[in-house]
Amino acid sequence: MPFPIPDHLPRQLDISSNVLSKFDSVTLQSLNSSFASSCRAELDESIRLTKTKIHDRICADSSSFQRQLSSAKSLKERLDTLSRHVQALSVTLSDSKSGLVPVLLEALEAHQLLAQESLNVDVLSDSLSHLSECRAQLDALQKLIDAGDLPPAVVACHALSSLLILVPGPLKDASVVSEMQTRLRVLSNRMEELLSDAYTKSVVVNASEVIIKPFVLVPRSLKPLPLSSILSSISSASLAVHLSTLRRDILTYYIECSFDQPTSLTVSAMQDTSGALMHVLSRFPLPPNTTDTGSPLVNVSTALDFLHKQLFPVLPLTHKHSFPRSLSKPISTAILVRLLIPGLPSQLEALPAFLQIVNKAVDLEDKYIVGMLDGSSERDIKAWVNNVCTHYERQRRSHILNSARKLIIQSISSSEPTFYAQLPLLQEIPDKAGLAPSDEGNAWGLDDDGQSFNAGSSRSAPEEENVWGFDDDLQEETGTQQADPGEVIEEDPGDAWGWNDEEPAPEELVQAEDTWDDPWGEEPALSEVTPAVRTVPVSSQRPPANSAHATQRVSRPTDGTSRYPPKSVPITEPYLVSTLAKSIIRTVEDALHEGQGLSSSGIFPTSSTSTTTPGTLIMQSGALVLDLYRAVYPIVAAARLVRPGDVMKFSNNCYWLAEEVGRLVAHERGVLVVRDKLEECKSVLQVLADSWYQDGIDIQRTALCDILASAKGFTDTSDQDRYDDCEMSISRVVREIRSTANAWKPVLPKSKYYTAVGAIVEVSLQRILENILAIPDIPEVESHKLSELCRILAALEGLFIEDFSESSFVVSYVPSWLKFSYLSELLEASMADLTYLFEEGALVDFEVDELAKLVRALFADTPLRTSTLDKIMGGHPVR
Repeated sequence: MPFPIPDHLPRQLDISSNVLSKFDSVTLQSLNSSFASSCRAELDESIRLTKTKIHDRICADSSSFQRQLSSAKSLKERLDTLSRHVQALSVTLSDSKSGLVPVLLEALEAHQLLAQESLNVDVLSDSLSHLSECRAQLDALQKLIDAGDLPPAVVACHALSSLLILVPGPLKDASVVSEMQTRLRVLSNRMEELLSDAYTKSVVVNASEVIIKPFVLVPRSLKPLPLSSILSSISSASLAVHLSTLRRDILTYYIECSFDQPTSLTVSAMQDTSGALMHVLSRFPLPPNTTDTGSPLVNVSTALDFLHKQLFPVLPLTHKHSFPRSLSKPISTAILVRLLIPGLPSQLEALPAFLQIVNKAVDLEDKYIVGMLDGSSERDIKAWVNNVCTHYERQRRSHILNSARKLIIQSISSSEPTFYAQLPLLQEIPDKAGLAPSDEGNAWGLDDDGQSFNAGSSRSAPEEENVWGFDDDLQEETGTQQADPGEVIEEDPGDAWGWNDEEPAPEELVQAEDTWDDPWGEEPALSEVTPAVRTVPVSSQRPPANSAHATQRVSRPTDGTSRYPPKSVPITEPYLVSTLAKSIIRTVEDALHEGQGLSSSGIFPTSSTSTTTPGTLIMQSGALVLDLYRAVYPIVAAARLVRPGDVMKFSNNCYWLAEEVGRLVAHERGVLVVRDKLEECKSVLQVLADSWYQDGIDIQRTALCDILASAKGFTDTSDQDRYDDCEMSISRVVREIRSTANAWKPVLPKSKYYTAVGAIVEVSLQRILENILAIPDIPEVESHKLSELCRILAALEGLFIEDFSESSFVVSYVPSWLKFSYLSELLEASMADLTYLFEEGALVDFEVDELAKLVRALFADTPLRTSTLDKIMGGHPVR
């Protein structure tokens, strides 16, 4: 296609276009003969010019024109010749009468008809021949089944089934073939039924006997069929079902049942009613009291020998090895689960007899399970027997821990009996009531080392009578009931302390202390175990400036040296321990002794492949019992451990257990393998004892702080309602401390008791001191009220008096006691009294900032107060 000329370029129009344009523009008036003549003349001139151009072009190259003209004429001649030849060939091929193609098509059609007829004849012949062969096989199969010759009938059935599968294509949908297949299916089912019936007659398994007949008669059979041919003739699916049922029945009735109840197996040969030979494995139950633990293995051996002789040889090749192998694993499992594992003895004396059974089981596995049933067996029994020592020790460990768990749980369900153990102490005491040297740093308060038990081993003393001295003469005067040291007596604290009465005045509280008998039952020998004290009198009235010694009895260690050299005297302190702890330690001892006995008995020889020696796991269970006690008791006794006395009793239990474990480590022989674990248990129990002891103190501290928080800082006590609230808070604190002390005193040893009571008294005094010293302004009325409130707590000094003929030792356990005692005096003291006490060094427990703050709160701003403050800020006098 030529490139189109753009519209803006001029076009070269030919003559015809020009003529047509003229005709297009002509009108009806101008269209006449002259116009037509001019158009014709124009066309003629154009034709003439075109011919002239052609003639000129030919004349310009005449030779080329002549050559092309001759080529064109030659080509036209050859084209005409070829057209004539093609026309003749078409007539030769396509003529309806003599043409080659119609004749050939007729010949091919005739040949096709002939070939189809031949094929039809061949297919018919083959089909009839195949049908004839199938009919012959079907008749033969029918005759074999009717004659009871089942094994050849099985072969004929398979052959006929193959013929019917290979039936020619034209016969696949024929009704005759369908009829033959139906008859084959019926005959096959009948044959399978006869074979199954023959199997059930030849192999009979029930709960009392196993019957195997080598030969069996079938209906219409002239001769008995051997069991091997019956098993070989049964179909694979049916044989698998029969063998699976046989395996189940043998395992249930003759293997597993032999382990569950006493049984005897016997093998015999006899004839049935028809005279056929049969082999019988009979099972007879034995009396329930039969205790021969080796008879199950004998029964297993008898059953396997019977099967190996009568059944295994007649199995077909497809099941000859698989069926015996399928019995090996269940038999091994039954021996382990039903005989060896449940038969593990719980006593060392029964182990030799058990090991004899174990050796028999290993021999049975070697001879029967490996040698007869499955040569590739993993020998599970042998693997278990190689670790029988470990299995025995694990079972014993589980039994020991389960017994300990039950013991712990049962102790919570009833009142827990107790006994008193003795805490040995070694303390240097003077021969006389002299003074021992002491440094200034410990003059006012003991350090906190007393929070934990003193070192040393304790011994239980449940047989000691009147270990707490409840039968003293004082008991007869007060009518107090004696407590049995072997059990815990729950008493109403209000009866012993008079807390159920109306709140007494401070003087009545002090007097009530005198009737508290000594639970430790000691005579007034306090001077032998406590440092010498001096009495600092404090007056109840505002004292003069030259008599600020106070009339209230308080104890402060004095400086000086003892007139007699100290000597070491063993002292024991009783403390309450539950008999559960004794049972726990007895369980630990029994585990250690049992492990040592097992190790020394030589019943289990040490294996070169074993990493532990016999008895180690049982000995380790002793430490696990202690761990179990630590883990279980706080949970099951959670409701009981909210009481102060029970918290301290659990602390005592842990301490006593730690001491007893230390004794076992030190004196028991043969515990080297578990020494590290026992020492770890001892350390953990010691930490647990200290932590529960400290937690018991902290709980009471928190409770007392909560009570004192209701006083709201002891401010505005000039208001009677506020004073009553503060007085009630302090009275509650006194009752709470007394109640706690009453609960702790029968439980804790003396040293820990005073330390614990001193700790809760100390926190109460500290909180009150902080609140009072924090008041910025204390009017005279409030100072008297606060002094009265402070004196209520003076009744607590009776908790630290063992003999009222001696001075109290409250300052040894309550460092802030003297400071608090002087605070009650300073609240009512004059400026002169305060200056005197300061100059005499009686206020050394106060910081100078605390004294300055107290002076500013008590006294008005005067030159005397300013001079006193300057003197105080200059520091305590040095003496």
